Amino acid sequence: MKTILLNGSPHADGCTFTALSIVAEELNKNGIETEIIHVGHKDIRGCIACGKCAELGRCVFKDDPVNEIARKMEQADGLVVGSPVYYAGPNGTLTNLLDRLFFSASQKMRMKVGAAVVSARRGGTTAALDRLNKYFTISEMPVASSRYWNMVHGHTAEDVLKDEEGVQIMRVLGRNMAFLMKAIAAEKERNGLPEQEEGVFTNFIR
Repeated sequence: MKTILLNGSPHADGCTFTALSIVAEELNKNGIETEIIHVGHKDIRGCIACGKCAELGRCVFKDDPVNEIARKMEQADGLVVGSPVYYAGPNGTLTNLLDRLFFSASQKMRMKVGAAVVSARRGGTTAALDRLNKYFTISEMPVASSRYWNMVHGHTAEDVLKDEEGVQIMRVLGRNMAFLMKAIAAEKERNGLPEQEEGVFTNFIR
């Protein structure tokens, strides 16, 4: 089993990476392979709502990691999205990637476990976490939880490691996520995935 972890920070080894590394270590201890992909430093354009992904089965733009991550998600069992907090929200580069990834590859996400992790010096964490969790809950992805909201605090990676509660939250998250992925895999082998209905789209205009 495998989990993809996206580092949405511009800094390869900063606070967000530190939090993701703790989650990854716990997943590894529970028999889950992990891959941390650094995306927050890349130039990733936003979705332009062209609709070509429905025709091509991939995002029309090929000059960034969106389609590569979509391919990796075909074989993955879970996705952890990590971001620093900017003005009480996630990094814009990361949300550009997620908008296009989930729009073009939502079927690859269904019934795979999702979790979001945010890091901040002080505030804005719950708003950023809420934004990221919405990608999972619109895509039929069970969301892994911990013993508190999935956040760490600190100005540096060293500060994060001093946030004992935050470190514990990351450990528990990794452990709970591993359990949930294994439980879904076992049920999928016994009875398959839940029945999927064709989407119903309602426009609120008379």
